[in-house]
Amino acid sequence: MGDQSEPKAPRVVLIVAVTLGVLLAAGVATIGLIGQHREAQRDRAAAAKQAEQQARRSGPLAVPPVRAPEAGSRECATVLAALPPELSIHDDPVPRRELARPAPEATVAWGDAEHDPVTLRCGLRAPRELTPTSHLTAVSGVEWLAIRQGGRTTWLAADRPVHIALTVSQQVGTGPIQEVSKVIARTLPKQDVFP
Repeated sequence: MGDQSEPKAPRVVLIVAVTLGVLLAAGVATIGLIGQHREAQRDRAAAAKQAEQQARRSGPLAVPPVRAPEAGSRECATVLAALPPELSIHDDPVPRRELARPAPEATVAWGDAEHDPVTLRCGLRAPRELTPTSHLTAVSGVEWLAIRQGGRTTWLAADRPVHIALTVSQQVGTGPIQEVSKVIARTLPKQDVFP
């Protein structure tokens, strides 16, 4: 009788070993499938982000209207006529971009497939952020108020007869504000921020 019970033990060990091997293989396969699924999700997310960026950087740019009581002024017309057809962004010439209709008055934009849009609006009313204690930054003789929101900065020219806003993504650098400052300094007289 003792001889009959001995062969069962190796059979049980063999069954356990085979079962563990199957479970291990299934676990490795599952981990591989999860990894592939996550990689596919990352690829889809990256493709969606690229498509969103491409849409933002091509075609007519939709610019929402804002209150700009001086948009039709002679000063705005003078500045707009003097603006360059291209702005320099990281030493790349970036052309003017078409605006979607209806386009706000006294508004222009630059941008292309490689660069986020840069918009300029003229004739705005003074924002609530502009106070006698606001920190202003001088660029090429123009005093600017920086208003940061999200990943964008709106620079407001505060020392001219009309308020001019230049909105850029924070990755753009200083090229656009330097070029626009030169145009403003050349075309509009300087005045006190708070006359």
